[in-house]
Amino acid sequence: MMNTQGGMPLPIKKLVIGGCRSGKSRYAEQWVAENFSDKVFLATLEARDDAEMDQRIALHRQSRGAGWLTVEEPLDLAGVMGKNEIGAEVFLVDCLTMWLTNMMMQDFSDEKIQDEVSRLSRTVAALSVSVVLVANEVGLGVVPESPLGRRFRDLAGWTNQQMALMCQQVVLVAAGLPLRLKG
Repeated sequence: MMNTQGGMPLPIKKLVIGGCRSGKSRYAEQWVAENFSDKVFLATLEARDDAEMDQRIALHRQSRGAGWLTVEEPLDLAGVMGKNEIGAEVFLVDCLTMWLTNMMMQDFSDEKIQDEVSRLSRTVAALSVSVVLVANEVGLGVVPESPLGRRFRDLAGWTNQQMALMCQQVVLVAAGLPLRLKG
């Protein structure tokens, strides 16, 4: 493991945001691969009976290559990272937006979701290892037509804000190009 990254001492807490297919996951994976050897990919997407999603998951695994331990956890990110039973140097969480979706699909109330986001933020901040969080920036488009869509957009925006406050670095990726917002 490196002692510093860009002059910042490790561990680093980093949020990478961007739109769909912006290159945010690729950027996060490359950054982690260049800076760490004991890497854990913490996947929030559950493989369900969806051939297209299964194909996307397979492509993501293939693009990461060897040297990654993948842990699939749709809900308890703080629990997995807090225990760190695998001795990771870094966790790459992809993605917070799917994690939020999972909670909404489990009928979590807004208050319960906000509690889980706060719990995750506290856990990540306290970790003695680096963490890279990937999330979609969903507030740049039109106002969603449905109440559920607006609820999702609002919770995603709030989640990103909470994580950005806690992280030392925040990067926006658009068209595959990173733009440093913080750090």
